Amino acid sequence: MYIYFNLSASNFLLEKVGVGMETKGSSKGLGIWEKYLTLWVFLCIIIGIGLGRLFPGFSVTLSKLEVANVSIPIAVCLFWMIYPIMVQIDFRRVAIASRTPKPIAATLIANWGIKPFTMAFFAWLFLGVVFKGLIPEETALQYRAGMILLGVAPCTAMVLMWSYLAKGNMAHTLVMCAVNSLTMVFLYAPMAGLLLGISGISIPWATIAFSVLIYICIPLAAGYFTRTISIKRKGLGWFNERIVAPLKIVAVIALLATLVLVFILQGYVIVNLPGAIGMIAIGIFANIILVFTLSYVVARILGLGYEDAAPTAIIAGSNHFEVAIAVATTLFGVKSGAALATVVGVLTEVPIMLFLVWLCKKTKVFFRA
Repeated sequence: MYIYFNLSASNFLLEKVGVGMETKGSSKGLGIWEKYLTLWVFLCIIIGIGLGRLFPGFSVTLSKLEVANVSIPIAVCLFWMIYPIMVQIDFRRVAIASRTPKPIAATLIANWGIKPFTMAFFAWLFLGVVFKGLIPEETALQYRAGMILLGVAPCTAMVLMWSYLAKGNMAHTLVMCAVNSLTMVFLYAPMAGLLLGISGISIPWATIAFSVLIYICIPLAAGYFTRTISIKRKGLGWFNERIVAPLKIVAVIALLATLVLVFILQGYVIVNLPGAIGMIAIGIFANIILVFTLSYVVARILGLGYEDAAPTAIIAGSNHFEVAIAVATTLFGVKSGAALATVVGVLTEVPIMLFLVWLCKKTKVFFRA
């Protein structure tokens, strides 16, 4: 089904994307990781699914290690993905990025004025028209609800990695992560209620707060103090050679470890329900590509440079699956079709976003320097 094709394609794309982390002091150390990254990703996916199937008790134990629907093991891996990125951010550029209205406006319009509605459309198109008759109507409606909940939640963390790999403006990406977190508090429940026709949807305050704390605040503070103290005491050259270079390798390893954990925790659905996963994934993929393309083209029309255009489009296309899962399980139950649809968002996040990173780098020539 689609998910298998997508994961296989992503392995090829990883080779083309590379890790985008080379510096004079780190290119040699990253060689084996970059050269064979396709193999590593493929092995991590297989290992994750295999461990989940061979040791179901281990998967159950890991799934219980969560706070407010946020997996603690995955949170730890994401910290080690994001902290090395935060270390490299010149925080003087963050202040400048916060005063740049065009990228912020474009991303907000895409996140709240376009993506929720296009996701609702594709959910109806594929599950209500294209695949009608292949699944029970009630099940299809729940799948559609889960897709809508996913489309309404803008991403606030992993886009830092995708923007970094695409060599985007990390200061702008960080600002947009903060803006997404704030707007989600006010807009998520009303937008989800509007599209689902359900009133009284509660905001998963704990999930939003905890994910922002773990994925953004702690890595941000750690990166800021590491950078400031290291440069002050040892100088920029020492900092790049002794701190930045090793941490770049750590970030790649953390990405691979995240893959293993995701497929240990959720990979069983690929084996048990490949048809349903494929049908849901096609709609999610179509929506992400459409919103990404629209945002990317608009960024070009607005005259943004590539470093701002790439994260603007990537942020617009990505989703905050923890929030979507939390709301879906609250409204429809843990074993509902809606919850399953949000889990598909987890499984497809890495392959789709790596494809967008590759696409950004291939189209960089269309933007001004």
